[in-house]
Amino acid sequence: MQPDTPARAQSHGWLFATADGVGGHEFGEVASRLAVESMVANFRNSAGGEAHTPLLRRMIQAANHIVYEEGRSASPGGVGMSTTIVACALRYDRAVVAHVGDSRCYLVRQGKAATLTRDHTIAAEQQRLGVITAKEAAESSKRHVLSRSLGNDMFVSADISELQVLPGDVLALCSDGLHNSVREDDLARVLAEQAPLPVAAECLVNLANQRDGRDNISVQLVRIKSVERMGMYRGRLYPLR
Repeated sequence: MQPDTPARAQSHGWLFATADGVGGHEFGEVASRLAVESMVANFRNSAGGEAHTPLLRRMIQAANHIVYEEGRSASPGGVGMSTTIVACALRYDRAVVAHVGDSRCYLVRQGKAATLTRDHTIAAEQQRLGVITAKEAAESSKRHVLSRSLGNDMFVSADISELQVLPGDVLALCSDGLHNSVREDDLARVLAEQAPLPVAAECLVNLANQRDGRDNISVQLVRIKSVERMGMYRGRLYPLR
């Protein structure tokens, strides 16, 4: 979601979100659409100047509630409806990334790509606990089984992180249909070719389809053209000159 005025850019910033539905094509599509629509609406209606970290946490919970209630109200007897979500809010020189599930956000800077999120899957959780190795996690039958998703329970815990962004950085938000087939070095290589972002996104989707193509593939690419450097003093932001 892009701000429609310079004042709105200063007060609210930008929001990007990608969701990947779970629970069959029909219900997964509904869940992902509801989640993104909820995020956009709540971001648009938020108070100007509100810190993005608590705002995204509240927005994720609101989206979870909508998907959860939609699944419960489906007849007869309700359905298991859920979705992953990854969202990034940008303002000044800061990006706040929030996610639930295994949709990811990457930072591509100076020819190198780094993952900013951690997958909420059974295999990934087992690897973090040291129960299995990275190789075993990559080959596990539970590598696609989510440990967290929107709509599965009444409440959900989102992982949220903040980072400083620089001119030239690219943020890539994607579903597992992309990152299961496209490696970090592939992402960095495609973006290093300096193609327009729509062309780069199409190239990444084509690459994922060539290697697998069994899953839905979603990707958003966001290039940082310029930033306003900000400092903080006693909890208040101020521009750095």
